[in-house]
Amino acid sequence: MKAMTRSSDLFAQARQLIPGGVNSPVRAFGSVGGTPLFIDSAQGSHLRDVDGNDYVDLVSSWGPMLHGNAHPAIVDAVRSAAAKGLSFGAPTAAENALAAEIISRTSVEEVRMVNSGTEATMSAVRLARGVTGRSTVLKFAGCYHGHVDSLLVSAGSGVATFGVPDSPGVTQSDTIVVPYNDLDAVREACEQHSDDIACIITEAAAGNMGTVAPAEGFNAALRDIAHEYGALLILDEVMTGFRTSYQGWYGVDGVVGDLVTFGKVVSGGLPAAAFGGRRDLMAYLAPEGPVYQAGTLSGNPVAMAAGLASLRLADDECYATLRTNADRLAGLLHEALDREGVAHHIQRAATFLSVRFADGEGHNFVDMRAADTFRYAPFFHALLDNGVYTAPSAFETWFVSTALTDEDFSRIESALRPAAKAAAAATKEG
Repeated sequence: MKAMTRSSDLFAQARQLIPGGVNSPVRAFGSVGGTPLFIDSAQGSHLRDVDGNDYVDLVSSWGPMLHGNAHPAIVDAVRSAAAKGLSFGAPTAAENALAAEIISRTSVEEVRMVNSGTEATMSAVRLARGVTGRSTVLKFAGCYHGHVDSLLVSAGSGVATFGVPDSPGVTQSDTIVVPYNDLDAVREACEQHSDDIACIITEAAAGNMGTVAPAEGFNAALRDIAHEYGALLILDEVMTGFRTSYQGWYGVDGVVGDLVTFGKVVSGGLPAAAFGGRRDLMAYLAPEGPVYQAGTLSGNPVAMAAGLASLRLADDECYATLRTNADRLAGLLHEALDREGVAHHIQRAATFLSVRFADGEGHNFVDMRAADTFRYAPFFHALLDNGVYTAPSAFETWFVSTALTDEDFSRIESALRPAAKAAAAATKEG
């Protein structure tokens, strides 16, 4: 086991200063136990904690680090932008440049910058309500769209990790939740609430109940059903956008959302996100229209520089490398777990992946929760002890980067041997 003295001290200090000791719940290792890592630095495919331990990074800051950590071109862009000033509260050319890059890759005709994925989905839902004059949102169990009241009901990610799907303070009256990948349930809900539903919102491919790909034709059918009942389709590409392909998940299945949210890769690792859509819908936003949305730091010039540099590096060669690395990781996972006789399925959605400890593919939140999730904590800690940092929850997605090397994969392969044995030996009683 690696020394964690400094991380332990900092976590104890943090718990006196910050609720739970963290500023985002999954970081607390609540699902897997133990002391969360406090990271000191990162370079390429590696993280280094405050105790000097080195790890192969398969979290990638939950997605933004497409090209690895501290990529020189992104760091240089940030340094140049910061030298001119950190924030102006006024328009900059950098906002135009990043907006143009997003639009050139996707189906959206206009885009507005915000500061987080939560803000992007919150704003998209408000816009859908303003356009339709309706209030109800239809979402899917296990899909996480940020900590917005109407979207936090039966959500995934940290909500699933901590078992609080009905968080106090969340208003459920305007939210309908149906199982993911279940078109019959969607149609039934729309028929029952035909005059009330403003939008259907879905992760373009789910990554917050573990990785769960949409069934073939699912997103296209959602669009058709939404339009049939006078609602809008919001495709949440905060995670998938520009990570699963050059065009995001739109490049995988070609489905055009009425509104689309973006984050992670478009931020380059800084706080930035965006939402966009058809020009006629975006025209409802103030100051052009009556739906109000604003942000003092939206379009921050330093964040715009990071996001633009990240996207400009994301070319065809980048995505070919990501696919190769995801395939390679999936193969090593399967080989190690199969060797130890551990029932498993490697869940895939393009370059996304996660491990389901059960036979067969999981297609929705019920399937993912029914797996032997008790095997994940010992599996995770064995990997961590052997220098591989992965998602500290069975309900999260693993992210590869283009920076992974042959040496990294050798370390992953070696770490998977004890990790698979730990998963095999795990019991429900712990």
